[in-house]
Amino acid sequence: MKSKKHKLVIVESPAKARTVTRFLGRDYKVEASQGHVRDLPKSQFGIDTDQDFAMKYITIHGRGPILAKLRKQAAGASQVYLATDPDREGEAISWHLAQALKLDDSKPLRVEFHEITKNAVKEAVKSARTIDMDRVNAQQARRALDRVVGYKISPLLWAKIKKGLSAGRVQSVAVRLIVDREDEIDAFIPEEYWDISADFEALNAKGKKVLLSARLNKLKGKKPEITNEKAALKAKDLIQNSAFKVGTVKKGTRKKSPAPPFTTSTLQQEASRKLNYTSSRTMQIVQGLYEGVELGKEGSQGLVTYIRTDSVRVSAEAVAAAREEILKAYGKEHLPRTAREYKTRSRAQDAHEAIRPTDITRTPDSLKAFLSREQMQVYRLIYNRFLASQMKNAEYETLTADLLADEVDLRYYAEHKSFPGFTAIYEEGEDDNGVSIQDVMPDLQKDDTVDIQEVHAEQHFTQPPSRYTEASLIKSMEERGIGRPSTYAPTIGTIIARGYISREKRRLYPTEMGRMVNDIMMEYFSPVVDLEFTADMESKLDEIAEGKLHWKDILRDFYPSFSEMVSQAEAQIEKVEIPDEVSDIPCEICGTMLVYKMGRYGRFLACPRFPECRFTMPILTYIDAPCPTCGARLLEKTTRKGRKFYGCEKYPECEFTSWDKVATEKCPKCGHHMVYKYRKNSQFRLCTNETCRHHEMVEEAPEAEHA
Repeated sequence: MKSKKHKLVIVESPAKARTVTRFLGRDYKVEASQGHVRDLPKSQFGIDTDQDFAMKYITIHGRGPILAKLRKQAAGASQVYLATDPDREGEAISWHLAQALKLDDSKPLRVEFHEITKNAVKEAVKSARTIDMDRVNAQQARRALDRVVGYKISPLLWAKIKKGLSAGRVQSVAVRLIVDREDEIDAFIPEEYWDISADFEALNAKGKKVLLSARLNKLKGKKPEITNEKAALKAKDLIQNSAFKVGTVKKGTRKKSPAPPFTTSTLQQEASRKLNYTSSRTMQIVQGLYEGVELGKEGSQGLVTYIRTDSVRVSAEAVAAAREEILKAYGKEHLPRTAREYKTRSRAQDAHEAIRPTDITRTPDSLKAFLSREQMQVYRLIYNRFLASQMKNAEYETLTADLLADEVDLRYYAEHKSFPGFTAIYEEGEDDNGVSIQDVMPDLQKDDTVDIQEVHAEQHFTQPPSRYTEASLIKSMEERGIGRPSTYAPTIGTIIARGYISREKRRLYPTEMGRMVNDIMMEYFSPVVDLEFTADMESKLDEIAEGKLHWKDILRDFYPSFSEMVSQAEAQIEKVEIPDEVSDIPCEICGTMLVYKMGRYGRFLACPRFPECRFTMPILTYIDAPCPTCGARLLEKTTRKGRKFYGCEKYPECEFTSWDKVATEKCPKCGHHMVYKYRKNSQFRLCTNETCRHHEMVEEAPEAEHA
């Protein structure tokens, strides 16, 4: 008797394969391609510009055994389903798999898992379709454009500046944004101004006297412009010597609406603001939540929907489930009469739902036993943001009161949250917002006499624009239409790894190398780093995906003029000699002073007599705090992916490590070691004892010591 043939489902990752296997049963085998299986060759250009941009695809090094296994499985299968990620890149991977496995791509073999849950997976398999070649071609066009720019400009940079440099269609624009911001900061001329405020007494709602603060609003009937100390002291004297009465008192209300559910970029931004995670770290964590987490007896379950999306759209079923959960957990007073709908911005592809929990009944607290600390933090963000997005507005009582004298007008403003609404569970983080609003609603009546206690005159200077953080850079790129959800994290990772950008205390700074490369790009390849051109190219890629434009048309339009730019640059750019920075450390082999070099994983020391002398050594960076485990010195280190951490110098004898910088001070409450944390514009020390978690504000964490 012949054995029954199985059905083969191919996904991208082994983690997803384990989760999907549980849902489909014995008739299915689920295998992982482990990402791309074919690509353009690394050692060649791979695009034949004389043959209408024919693409030369080869099997990626190391993927041969995987493809051999998949071919064997496919040969014995009654049906093959390609279930790579539900985006353009995933569509292209499915097409490459179909080509490599010699599958008939005119048949319905493509399935999309927008969430890794039992019902979603089974429904997706039932709804198999043919491969969407418009989406594949949009990805081919992106890959071809990136290859053309990277493989034509990068060798030029190697020849003229330094080996190992690279240029990219999106990464060069990201570098330009950071350099432009630094130029704005350098060119900024601060202007002096003074804030004038006055303390006065009033009765609060309980009839108790409280000290409040009103700001100078008008001086002799005009808006004040106080730009020097003399004018500030004159205004201060006038307030101190004036008799004030309450003028107009306005009471009102203000409503605040919740933010929509997360897209890829808004999740990366919020995780940066609230959790201090890099965009790449956030995507690594949330990828695991999407692919599946072991939940004890339930087995592996996907906890969030697909994570690469620029849409805020949510299914009606998910909205209904959220409303039911709000009613149960918070009561009908927090539930709007009708469900909220959010409008996706015009440039978005809107191919997938927003990022949300796959099952709203899986609260963060119910998953504590199964998630790591990082997974819990990100899942809680996603869960709370989604639930809050369907809750009522927060409501505030507002009070504005004018305190009037003959020649001067002070204004008091306060607001009090009268109904929490969605803020009962979640409030969106903000960048660089240091504004504080008073929360006291005093009992002020028109013509009441006001007793001024003290007048304050504070000198300030206008500030330049803030340097980008990863969060604000992603926000700027998204607003300008540069890149797509899947490109933000790898783009930022690339420009940091290449040494074009440095990240210090969450801020992004251009390096000298970054400035030099940007100058060349601006002078010789200005159309490539033009912000409008890059955004327009993204729009054209969207048109290809929608079947409105042939994918090779944008290459035919772009390549001739770009090729001319390359030829001119090769002829005109003079070779730039960048001398290595010499250290004060002699080579242990030949005695020559070592020089600083930039490698794949950051800076290191090397002998300048290479290749005659091949001595190298790492740059050791110590911090002041001792190892909490053994008392030895702690080293600042970097992972292979560029993430900074701190470890004991006695490793592997002592295995202490910490992602956060360890403080020299012990916890005053329990004596455990403390670490530095950063939130918005503030820094604090936090006790690492989970049962204590004492924290205290600090001015600035001490710098590390190089050795």
